[in-house]
Amino acid sequence: MLPKKRKLAIAIPASVVSDTPHLREKTSKIGSIGRAAAIFRVNEIIIYSDSPKTNQKADTELVTTLLSYVETPQYLRRRFFALRPELQYAGILPPLRTAHHPLNSKMKELVRGEHREGVVVSQITQGTLVDIGVEKPALIRNVQEPVGKRLTLAIMKINGQIEAELTNRDAIMEYWGYTVTSEQKTFTKMLENRNFDLTVATSRYGVLFNDVAKEMAQKWKEADTILLAFGSPTKGLSEMAKQEGFNLTDVVDFAVNTIPAQATETVRTEEALLASLAIFNVEFTFLCPS
Repeated sequence: MLPKKRKLAIAIPASVVSDTPHLREKTSKIGSIGRAAAIFRVNEIIIYSDSPKTNQKADTELVTTLLSYVETPQYLRRRFFALRPELQYAGILPPLRTAHHPLNSKMKELVRGEHREGVVVSQITQGTLVDIGVEKPALIRNVQEPVGKRLTLAIMKINGQIEAELTNRDAIMEYWGYTVTSEQKTFTKMLENRNFDLTVATSRYGVLFNDVAKEMAQKWKEADTILLAFGSPTKGLSEMAKQEGFNLTDVVDFAVNTIPAQATETVRTEEALLASLAIFNVEFTFLCPS
């Protein structure tokens, strides 16, 4: 039985690559975050501001651009991403190899009922033509969508003319990638503006995961939207909350330590991300079927 299709979001700071000086290494780090998100079926990556007194526009744009680039199917990237400095080392980004990144680029290999991401290339009398990464565009009959818009389609007919219908990624049972949201708010302000059924902050000062695993599992099972939040390379979520006049435990449902007895002085955000998502995946995802 497939697990309940919850929406899982992660929150990471704009300064996630601040401890990495060179753009090549920044690119590699962001690529690993995108891969981790895809491996563990994350639906949304939220970038929050962790230094309100500092202009983090450049960092936010870099993280947003690279994460969005990684998530976009290869055959659509040229249409959505013009040449820009942030993409100088995009060639080292790892492929996601998820269901919405198909390898087949031939019309004859399409299967009726499969889903594809596409971009509107033109409007014609019969409807809208969409590039879906094969030799010919797909036609959505009797629908007019703006040129350049990204769409999710279901293939309905392949003979001669490819015909497709609009669909919603939420209706697809397979994992269909993540969206990237730049909140440009602090962590606590972001929580005030979002409504999650369950919020979990990772912190070395949090309670041990095993001590709250049973209670958290029940809430995970009941939740439709879940947020897992991570601190920055230099400042944890507990410190961020205190600077805004809050205790972390007052603004989230759980503050947990997923790496007890760590032997290093600090744990990098991307390391905490992999460790925490792996634990939650094993403990909850398939132990809480719908």
